[in-house]
Amino acid sequence: MTAPLLPSAEGAPLTEPAAVGSERASAHTWRAFRRDPLGMISLGLLILLVVIALAAPLIAPYPASYGPDVLRPPGGEHWFGTDALGRDVFSEVIWGTQQSVLVAVAASVIAIVFGTIIAVIGAYFRRLDSIISVIVDMTLSLPVLPLMILIAALVGPSTSTIIFVVAAFSWPEVTRLVRSQALTVVGLPYVDASRLMTTSPFWIITRHVLPAVTPVVVVSVVVTASRAVLSAAGLAFLGLGDPTTWSWGRILYEAQQAGAMVSAWWLTLFPSIAILILVLSATLLSIAYNDARNPRHLKR
Repeated sequence: MTAPLLPSAEGAPLTEPAAVGSERASAHTWRAFRRDPLGMISLGLLILLVVIALAAPLIAPYPASYGPDVLRPPGGEHWFGTDALGRDVFSEVIWGTQQSVLVAVAASVIAIVFGTIIAVIGAYFRRLDSIISVIVDMTLSLPVLPLMILIAALVGPSTSTIIFVVAAFSWPEVTRLVRSQALTVVGLPYVDASRLMTTSPFWIITRHVLPAVTPVVVVSVVVTASRAVLSAAGLAFLGLGDPTTWSWGRILYEAQQAGAMVSAWWLTLFPSIAILILVLSATLLSIAYNDARNPRHLKR
């Protein structure tokens, strides 16, 4: 959160006291976060998943179209076993991490950027706030999963389709969360004072409002990313994922199509564990970050 610059006797701007306070609060937040073992473990797991996604070609070869060992259980040669076509499940999970992280990051970025812009504009221009609120409430009241399935089926299965479908139904929650914080910030005295210094809404929003709602945006990123992974896995499991790219949902879908979900337990176990690790880590990270930002932690 920043405040207007205070002019000195010579007319040069002095240091922004609010900015200094924000830096101190960020340092205290990071110290409190480091003391939370669950938060640090969750952060480490998320970083590990990103590293695996980036280094997938170095970790495991791309899954072959078929192999001689069909439905082999986990062992020394195939750590996660093989599927109904003899393909290595470990390679499928590793390359599926790349796809899942891509969808999570891309969908959450689109939803966060669009949702934050809409929320801040609605909070600052109060005439638009009622219209935006009605649109958000209507969107949140829609049955999300059936509409996602319908749109993905009509447009066609692809990675870009999944990203935009997930983002299209994620931004209203971001808007509602950020809007509540932005409404509080817009009514603060230093924002009123900044209106006396300039008539540019863009300058006020980017200089004062957006920095103040950034902590809420950070929480929205991890929560939206976890929901994006679940939504993408659900669409892929229903056969609406990209058939040319491996994902955790596609592994489950092909296991179901082959009728091996019950007999070959490893086909569902390992991709499900991967989904659980990403979603649980993102959720615990957001909880730990919120606890670290708690004023009671800052006082300690």
